[in-house]
Amino acid sequence: MKVYILVLLLSLFEFISSYKILVIYPLPVKSLSILGHSVVKHLVNDGHEVTFITTHPIDKHPSKNLRQIDVSANIPLLAEASAWNISNIIGHDVEEDIQGVQDLCRENAKQTFQNPNVAKLLEGDEHFDLVISDLMESEVYLGLSVLYNCPMIWIFSMGSHFQAIRLIADPANPAYETNYYGTDVPPFTFMQRVKELFGRIKWSYYKTFHTLPLEKQLYEETFNPLLAKRGRTLPAYEDVLYNASLMFANEHSAIINRPSHPQNFKHIGGIHIDDPVKPLPKDLQDLMDNAPHGVIYFSMGSFWRAKDLPAELVRELLKVFGQLKQKVIWKYETNLQDVPKNVHIVQWAPQPSILAHPNCKLFITHGGHHSSIESIHFGVPIIGIPVLFDQKLNVNKAVASGYAIKLDLGYDVPTKLIEAINTMLTDEKYRVRVKELSFIYHDKQTKPGTELVFWVRHVLKTRGAWHLRYREKVKELSVINHDKQAKPGAELVFWVRHVVKPPF
Repeated sequence: MKVYILVLLLSLFEFISSYKILVIYPLPVKSLSILGHSVVKHLVNDGHEVTFITTHPIDKHPSKNLRQIDVSANIPLLAEASAWNISNIIGHDVEEDIQGVQDLCRENAKQTFQNPNVAKLLEGDEHFDLVISDLMESEVYLGLSVLYNCPMIWIFSMGSHFQAIRLIADPANPAYETNYYGTDVPPFTFMQRVKELFGRIKWSYYKTFHTLPLEKQLYEETFNPLLAKRGRTLPAYEDVLYNASLMFANEHSAIINRPSHPQNFKHIGGIHIDDPVKPLPKDLQDLMDNAPHGVIYFSMGSFWRAKDLPAELVRELLKVFGQLKQKVIWKYETNLQDVPKNVHIVQWAPQPSILAHPNCKLFITHGGHHSSIESIHFGVPIIGIPVLFDQKLNVNKAVASGYAIKLDLGYDVPTKLIEAINTMLTDEKYRVRVKELSFIYHDKQTKPGTELVFWVRHVLKTRGAWHLRYREKVKELSVINHDKQAKPGAELVFWVRHVVKPPF
């Protein structure tokens, strides 16, 4: 009897236990911050005490369990990157600036550690049970898990690319997996395999011979003094580089090209989307409710600004939109003159709420990862106009999956856009296909927020989830085997139903 009482008490303790978690999203990119906000909210709602280092603090969050450390001083760093201004890219075949991206992310990490708000935290005697960090071309944040002697979890804002996978397992063969600077969708032709291999070698060259030595220097300069104050010795950067317990990816099962994933690579695609979505502002609600021919939504995301497009191109786009029967919502960051009656300009757009409206017929997008996921989530076909980074690959995946048309960014976009819009609106195959993929996306055992909080607790309860790591020995099976998300029988029933039930 005493044994049963003890087990019950331990189970109750596990249920109510909370942990101190440090979450860091230091890059001044709004879309990344939105993902960070969702992660933090789920952790706080699960009862954890969260410290959030961010360039975009969460507004009006009442929880006493959330402390935010503002590093918005990082924002000018990105503003100085004029080479990425859309006006300097349009009409040019711009080569991906791999070294420039790596340099910017490393400099951003340096500024973050030197920020007085962060320095005060690191120099104190506070302890954390877990560090969760955004992963984007800089791994130096691993030093935080060394400082606090706790597990580390990466969150990768894009899909399953070798730049991320390499940190937790052997990267996949370039014969069937692309990197996020690539443009081709598997299965590759022979020449595409050669192209992918060259791209991977190029990225690895910059990372190994240019960036890694500088990151190692930053790691040592930042964390050596901090560990010395605590009477500890800093391990070599090479020894901690691959020491993350787990990686979350903003990826979903509807469109995945990788044949397999490591056990400690978990999908939480769509976690940034509110469930249910927030109501539309009254003006947009009325506009979308009273559009007999539907609504087309146009946004170039938060990183690229439509107001930076050349004035000539903006005028031609307005002419195109003015020819349509549909109403057009265009996210444009300043006021515009001579706007057609059917075009509604918004400087800020509640994108998920717009896409969720049943009258939204088409999404014209730059192909950012969040936008790509949202188009699947809400079942809206897209016309993709990619600019840089992973956007070309995202749009090419959408085209290959059958729910998108791609246009190259150039001064001839207006001419091609009207044809693409007419094709998309008259050919039902795009709408049917995106609805099929949306069904696959939503038909899963658990929602992404549930996945997140489960695996975070799993890493903490198993002291680093060593059993999931690549080439690591299984430890403490008695603990691991009892910490399962679903019973085997329930999992069997789910997958049988998933295979046999119709999509509509």
